[in-house]
Amino acid sequence: MHPHHEEPPADPAAPAPRRPSLVERTRRWAESQPPVVWPVGLGALGLAGAALLHVVDPNEPGNYPTCPWLLLTGTFCPGCGSMRAIALFTHGDVLGSISMNPLLWLLAPYIAWTYARWLYQSVRPPTSPPKLTPGWFLWALVIVITAHWILRNLPWFSFLAPGTPLFPGW
Repeated sequence: MHPHHEEPPADPAAPAPRRPSLVERTRRWAESQPPVVWPVGLGALGLAGAALLHVVDPNEPGNYPTCPWLLLTGTFCPGCGSMRAIALFTHGDVLGSISMNPLLWLLAPYIAWTYARWLYQSVRPPTSPPKLTPGWFLWALVIVITAHWILRNLPWFSFLAPGTPLFPGW
């Protein structure tokens, strides 16, 4: 007989090693990714969405779900018309796109600048802490979005409703 080493019997009262939860594993995976993955991934997702809107017309019933706000209330939300605006823009119809959702075009420069800054800072992290967006700007943004939401549902401002020509005669 060969001498062998016996493992001590496992303590039945000792807890088994805990497997990390799905949330913990997902968090660890997300933290292990290079920072540039997130803005590039969102940009690729946005381009894929624009390509889908270019190919599958949002004006045809049944291609996309109805806006839940419009379905429940019969009024337009601030985002109503955005899918059709992006679809028209991918086809080169800028004025038609603006008439679908003027707010989208008003906010487009800010959205593009914020995205470009996020992408740049993921490649070249800032040496100092980033400055916060001023409170006045955030309040102005809330006021503009709310005003657009209310005004586009009033008869006097129907030119803000999706599909109404913003510039009649063009």
